[in-house]
Amino acid sequence: MNHDNLLHYKGYSAKPEYSVEDKLFYGTILGIDDLVDFSSEDARKIEDAFHAAVDDYLAFCAEIGKEPQKEYSGMFHVRISPDLHKKLTAVAKARGVTLNTAVEQAIAEYV
Repeated sequence: MNHDNLLHYKGYSAKPEYSVEDKLFYGTILGIDDLVDFSSEDARKIEDAFHAAVDDYLAFCAEIGKEPQKEYSGMFHVRISPDLHKKLTAVAKARGVTLNTAVEQAIAEYV
């Protein structure tokens, strides 16, 4: 059983919803700027509709020569000087947070 209530396929995710007004299950691919949506009147077929939407998106991108967008994982590697790494680690420890949290806070303040 999928406990996060997300559908996953080929590196893409979606969280289906239900429209009472339209009596329709629907969703969009999460984490990308391109709008890729899907729907089904049957809850048992929503995953198939999601898979078809992903496949159609990938085929369309290939057809027009566009690199398909990928969902952001929230992870990336950063290279900094050893001295800055040391200072950041000390600040994080002094504030009682992890190095990861300190970097996330710094980036959030920057953007």
